[in-house]
Amino acid sequence: MNYLWTEDTGAGLHFWNLVNQIFFDDKLIVESKKSNQGILDAVSNLELKKEDKYYIAFDYIVDNQDIRNKYRLLKLFARKSDGQIIILDMICFEYLVLAFEKLVQWTGTGKIDKIQIRKEILSAIENHKINLEKIKDGKTLKYLTGFKKYSTERVMKSLAGELTENEKWSIRGTLMGECWYQDCCVSEHPDSLRCGIPETKKGNERIKLLIQSEEVQKVLLKIVN
Repeated sequence: MNYLWTEDTGAGLHFWNLVNQIFFDDKLIVESKKSNQGILDAVSNLELKKEDKYYIAFDYIVDNQDIRNKYRLLKLFARKSDGQIIILDMICFEYLVLAFEKLVQWTGTGKIDKIQIRKEILSAIENHKINLEKIKDGKTLKYLTGFKKYSTERVMKSLAGELTENEKWSIRGTLMGECWYQDCCVSEHPDSLRCGIPETKKGNERIKLLIQSEEVQKVLLKIVN
């Protein structure tokens, strides 16, 4: 059996289930371990069977010392597994959404300042972190210094959440906003932000485009279909 273990819950877990359904024809068993420590505990207690493979979607952020320590242990288990434990190369689920080239166009967000900050931050991603030395824009630097406990992951979660604030596109709930994967376009609530201009109203085509995007495909490269 092939397993995909993630620390994501809620919308993140829903995303991995959609990836499994649409891209891998439900051939993976997707399980949430609820945290990076949960993944580490599950891997450390794993009794490997010869025919099984475990793909680990572990949020790896190099500017978080605790995560770096856990990642080192995870890599140790993977090295001893004879290729049965495979760590996917990823930052976090929110980064995959934030880096999606059609994000701003589809959501119709009017947050001009956050759109510019997104552009600056994405251009400064290097080795699983935001390289602050590459950012020259004053507003972006001010935004980053506004975090009481700064880390690349916190920035990704916050900025991606702000740019998908419309409930139809939200990635903060128990599921991804329905416009990501269902046939819809405009929120019916009069106080909500309107959707942007997706090429198609068909949700299955939109989620496929997200899964086929460059950053998501980099993560999925190690999964053997």
